[in-house]
Amino acid sequence: MADRDPGELHAVAEVDDPTATAKRTAKRKKLFGAFAAGVALIGGGYTAMNTLVWSKHAVTDNAYVGADVAQVTSQLAAPVSAVLVEDTRQVHKGDVLVRLDDTDAKIAVANAEANLATAIRKVQGLHATNYGLDAQIAAHAADEGKASASVAAAQADLQKAQIDLQRRQAVASTGAVSQDELTSVRTAYSNAAATLRAAQAAEAQAAAARNAAVGDRNANLALIANVTVDNNPEVLAARAALEQAKVDLSRTVIRAPIDGVVTRRQVQVGQRVQPGAQLMTIVPVQAAYVDANFKEVELKKVKPGQPVKLTSDLYGDDVVYHGTVQGFSGGTGAAFALVPAQNATGNWIKVVQRLPTRVTLDPRELAAHPLRVGLSMNVDVNVSR
Repeated sequence: MADRDPGELHAVAEVDDPTATAKRTAKRKKLFGAFAAGVALIGGGYTAMNTLVWSKHAVTDNAYVGADVAQVTSQLAAPVSAVLVEDTRQVHKGDVLVRLDDTDAKIAVANAEANLATAIRKVQGLHATNYGLDAQIAAHAADEGKASASVAAAQADLQKAQIDLQRRQAVASTGAVSQDELTSVRTAYSNAAATLRAAQAAEAQAAAARNAAVGDRNANLALIANVTVDNNPEVLAARAALEQAKVDLSRTVIRAPIDGVVTRRQVQVGQRVQPGAQLMTIVPVQAAYVDANFKEVELKKVKPGQPVKLTSDLYGDDVVYHGTVQGFSGGTGAAFALVPAQNATGNWIKVVQRLPTRVTLDPRELAAHPLRVGLSMNVDVNVSR
């Protein structure tokens, strides 16, 4: 015992002391009790927060501002004479954005006006011709009646000449009629026959002329039947061509289709644009919305119509927007990607997908604090309502 170190003697004394051992045991129990109480408190707090708060909210910061932008395009092929706006310019619906050279369009309008006037005069001429053809038919009918009378007279003359010839031929053998008289009677008969044939030919000619006039009138009538000058097909076609020319002329002035901000202006003065060429984009910032990309496991309680609170990275937490869940996209972002994921492989790993959820915003709040397309947003959906 004399050879032991003083520290060793103290340790042996503590081991042998029951009081010290009891103290250490009590201290350990207190520590374990405090730890258990802390764990229980944390668990209870988590459960309470999840029940009272977290379970009633769906939150994501994977959300971005969007808008249904308007593409400003040309509907004509023409040179650009003036560009009146620049990028970032706020415009209103109907404001003039671009002017195209209207020389060709004005010439087209003048040509269409001339074609319309020509068509109107042509149809008016058809109506006048119809009256003239009616008069011709009446005249040819009179000529036909006159020819019929001439035929009747010629037939009577022929019958008389035939009777005279028959009488003289019956007594010619007795010498009561001279050869000169008989020859004269025969000549009169031949002349009467020729006159009848000429009268019949004239009658046929008059009938043919009347029939031709009737045909011309019917053909002319087919062009104007049941229509006036104003609703004649040719006039309507010419008027439609004029209206199209006027529309093309009006399209040389390109106006803003909506209220918004000019973005991506691509047109320059002197450039010759083609139909469908994109000139610029107008973003309707006053009608912006937010697409929140929630994980599929977070959407169980999210329904259309639920209220939403949003903050932007642009303005910070001091500016709070209020919105409403409008609906859900028809597919996940991966489903509509240019190169969709192919998971039919041996090393497939499940990836939680995100479904775009459309949130509409309060227009008054947007007017007070405008947003721009593509800005990041923080979204909090109250799923308890």
